[in-house]
Amino acid sequence: MGKTSSKHSVRIRRRKHIRKSLSGTSERPRLAVFRSNRHIYAQIVDDEAGRTLMSVSSVTPEIREKTGEMEGKTAVAREVGSLLARKARDKGITTVAFDRGGFLFHGRVKALADAAREVGLKF
Repeated sequence: MGKTSSKHSVRIRRRKHIRKSLSGTSERPRLAVFRSNRHIYAQIVDDEAGRTLMSVSSVTPEIREKTGEMEGKTAVAREVGSLLARKARDKGITTVAFDRGGFLFHGRVKALADAAREVGLKF
């Protein structure tokens, strides 16, 4: 019998390869993205200090209020990205290292990244 891999184990393997070379510092923290079937989560992490500097998700009250008006999960991901970038800008964070968490860079992950770039976050 051949080896079979689930989507989850393939994503975890991909994530480990990414995290070998990607780390957040105090000057350039890591923007980590996690996507579930229903929600999307993003956080800015300083790996040297071991601290999460801020986090925004589709269950955050500011986003949850608007969710009913939005068309689909991609629109919610865009809103999460722009809110995260605005909060980061207010805290003085302008540059981040983007960690897609093993997810492919398209769809909701790409929408979040593009929205964060539009607001002014550089990566």
